[in-house]
Amino acid sequence: MKQHYQLAAAALLISLLAIGTAAAYTLENFTFDDPARTAEFRTLIGELRCLVCQNESLAGSQAGVAQDLRKEVYRMMQEGKSRDEIVAFLVARYGDFVLYEPPLKPATYILWFGPFLFVGIGGWLLWRTLQRDKATPEPDLTAAEQARLQQLLTKTGD
Repeated sequence: MKQHYQLAAAALLISLLAIGTAAAYTLENFTFDDPARTAEFRTLIGELRCLVCQNESLAGSQAGVAQDLRKEVYRMMQEGKSRDEIVAFLVARYGDFVLYEPPLKPATYILWFGPFLFVGIGGWLLWRTLQRDKATPEPDLTAAEQARLQQLLTKTGD
């Protein structure tokens, strides 16, 4: 009987933790009087990158930092700031990395061209390695190795 109470208590605790996490993550807390403004908010946080997750938007991330940034964007929109003002504030504070599509400028060249550079270097190293292996001939077997090979082949043929 005591074990049933422990299991029920554990299940209740897990449920409360899950509900708390879901409540912290929901976007329903961020509402505006104008449905167009709500849509603009959701679009904007969908276009901004979570600084912790890095491959998720603010809208999709469950990280605490993402929740804080959603609140900050919401607060700024409530104050009447424009989309451009909000983006400029976030870029000034966190850098171009907060944008999924950072502008093309010298500071962001590595973001735009880095993957191509790494693939190119990897391809060149692969090509060079294959060429080096092709140029090196296989060494001939010594007489002792040939005899041992012949011995092994006759044993497996029996």
